[in-house]
Amino acid sequence: MSRTLFIADLHLCHEEPAITAGFLRFLQREAIHADALYILGDLFEAWIGDDDPEPLHAEIAAALRALTEHGVPCFFIHGNRDFLLGHRFARASGMTLLPQEQVLELYGKRLLILHGDTLCTDDQGYQRFRRKVHQRWLQKLFLALPLFIRQRIAARMRADSKNANSSKSAAIMDVNQQAVIAAIQRHQVQWMIHGHTHRPAVHQVQAGDISAERVVLGAWHHQGSMIEVNADAVSLSAFPF
Repeated sequence: MSRTLFIADLHLCHEEPAITAGFLRFLQREAIHADALYILGDLFEAWIGDDDPEPLHAEIAAALRALTEHGVPCFFIHGNRDFLLGHRFARASGMTLLPQEQVLELYGKRLLILHGDTLCTDDQGYQRFRRKVHQRWLQKLFLALPLFIRQRIAARMRADSKNANSSKSAAIMDVNQQAVIAAIQRHQVQWMIHGHTHRPAVHQVQAGDISAERVVLGAWHHQGSMIEVNADAVSLSAFPF
C-alpha cells in the first residue's frame, strides 16, 4: 500500500545512543518502504551550524542519503531546536527543506504540516524569543562566531529554556485553539499534522464550516512515534526502538 510517513521531535544527540539506533532502524525497516518521509522539526537536540564536526551529524546525513538514494524523498521542516540547520546539511543528507507551514495533497487528502511551536501563542515569552532568533541578521552573526563560542551560547540557551519551562503551566506550553483554527481556515485543510508539544493524540477541530483533525506526533523519548497517511486514513502510532 502506498503510504507517506511523518516523524518529529527525535532530539538526537550523542548522549542518547538508543534513540539514534532506533531512528536508524526506522529508516531501514519502515521509511524505506514509504512513498516519502517528512521530518517535522527537532530531529536534533541542538544545531549550532552545518560546520559542526559532531560525528553524529555525519552518521545521520549518511543514513538519510541512503534513504533518498533508494528512491524515498525526505523533507524537513525546522524545529525550535534545529532551526539553524542549513543547505549544507540538506545537500549532504539529500533532504529538501520546507517552509514553516506546508500544504500537501496526498492520496486525495489536503494536509497542513508544521513543527507546531508557532501554534503555542499563549507562551508569549517563547514567541518573543522565537521572533528574535529567527531574524536573519542575528542568525548570520551567530553562525560567524567561532564554534566553541557557539557551543557555549547554545548550552546556556538550553539551560535558560529548561529553567523557564519548569515554571510554566502545561496549558501555556500547549497549542492555542484559536491559532489552530486560524491555520486550518487559512489553508483550507481537513488535516493538520505537527509535533513540538510532545503530546501524541488525535483531536477533532471545528474551524468554521471545516471539520478537521489535528494529529500530534509524540517525542522519541522511550519509543518511536510516527504518523502514516495513506488512501484510507491518517493514523498515529508508537513503536519500540
